[in-house]
Amino acid sequence: MRTVEWHEGRVRMIDQRKLPWELELVEYDNYADVAHAITDMVVRGAPAIGAAAAFGIALAAQQFDAANRQELVRYLEEAASVMRAARPTAVNLAWAVNQQMRIVRDETWQRVEDIRAELLRNAQRIADEDVEINRRMAEYGASLVRDGDTILHHCNTGALATVGWGTALGVIRTAHEQGKRIHVLLDETRPRLQGARLSAWELEQAGVPFDIIVDGAAGHFMRTGQVDIVFVGSDRTAANGDVANKIGTYSIAVLAHENGIPFYPVVPTSTIDLSLPTGDDIPIEERSPDEVRAPFGQAIVPEHYPARNPAFDVTPHRYVTGIVTENGIVYPPFDLNLRRAVRGEQLQPLPGEAHEPEPRREHRRETIRPAIAPGQRSLFDDLEA
Repeated sequence: MRTVEWHEGRVRMIDQRKLPWELELVEYDNYADVAHAITDMVVRGAPAIGAAAAFGIALAAQQFDAANRQELVRYLEEAASVMRAARPTAVNLAWAVNQQMRIVRDETWQRVEDIRAELLRNAQRIADEDVEINRRMAEYGASLVRDGDTILHHCNTGALATVGWGTALGVIRTAHEQGKRIHVLLDETRPRLQGARLSAWELEQAGVPFDIIVDGAAGHFMRTGQVDIVFVGSDRTAANGDVANKIGTYSIAVLAHENGIPFYPVVPTSTIDLSLPTGDDIPIEERSPDEVRAPFGQAIVPEHYPARNPAFDVTPHRYVTGIVTENGIVYPPFDLNLRRAVRGEQLQPLPGEAHEPEPRREHRRETIRPAIAPGQRSLFDDLEA
C-alpha cells in the first residue's frame, strides 16, 4: 500500500486527516474530487500531491466519454486548470500536471484510448520514480547523521508526504536502519499538527525514538545544546536556494544558524523551481482562519476573532547549510549548484569551490529510549511494502 495509488480504475489514498487515530483509505472516481482532496489535505506533502494530481488527470481522461481527440483535449485542459488551482505553493502539483498535459498535446497520440493509456502509464511512472528518488536522497542525507545525534524535524516529510519512504523523515528512517542511535524532536507544526499526528505516527511504526515538542520550544532545545542537526522538507525551492516549506521553518532555520546547528532541507529536484530567481517569487498559500480558531473543529477562541493562516514561509538561502537531493548534497553557491543537481551533474565541489560546512559543535547527549518493543509488529511495513 502506498500513500496514493491507482486501484481498479480509481485513485486511492490514505486519508491523512484521520491519522493517528484511524488508518482509512478513500477512493475517487472523479478528478474534481481528487482536486478537492488535495485542497482539503486528505493527501498532502509536495511529492504526494504531485502523484495525486498526475493520477487525477489520468482519471479525468478515463471518466470522460470523448468522441474524438479534440473533445478529450478540451476536457483535460479544463481538468488541468482545476488541478493546478488546488494548492498553489507546492511546485510538484503543477510539475506533474504539466507532464501529463505534454502527453495530451502531443499529436503522436491520436486515438482517445492511446491517450488514456499513456496518461496512466506516466502517472504510474511519476509515482514509482518518487519512491526511488526518496531512497537515493535518504542515503545521501543519512551520511550527515552521526551516531547519537538528536535531530530536529518540522512538519511531516515521511512516506505520508510522498508516494513512499519520505524525504527528510526518510533520511531519519534510513539513519535508524543503518544502526545509528538517534533521537528525534518533532515540532507539533501548528495549526494542523502534521508533526505531532503524522510524523510521530510514522516514527512509532518505524521504531525510531522521538519526543513531540511545541513549536515554540525549538529554540530552547537548540540553545541548551539538545539538537545536533535539523532536517526539513521543501514544497518549492527557488533558483538561489531560498526554501518554501511549512510555516515555522524560517524561525527554525534562524535559530539553528544562531546556535551553530546545521540546517538541511531534503528536496527532490522536481521541487526545485529554477524559473523563480528567489523565494520572494514563491506564492504563499493562505488557508482558512478557521484552522487557527478551531483546529479540527474544536474552537479555542471565539469565531469572530480575526486570524491569519499562511501555510508556508520562505527561508532565505543564507540560513541553509546544504540541500539534500537525489543527485547528491548541494552546497553554496546554490544558484550554480542547484542547476547542476537538476541536470543530474556531478555535485562534488569543483576546484576552487570547495565548501566545508561549519564544524558541528558537541552537544549534550541524553539516553535514547526505545519507541517500540522488540518484535512488535509495525504498521509501517504495511504502509511501504
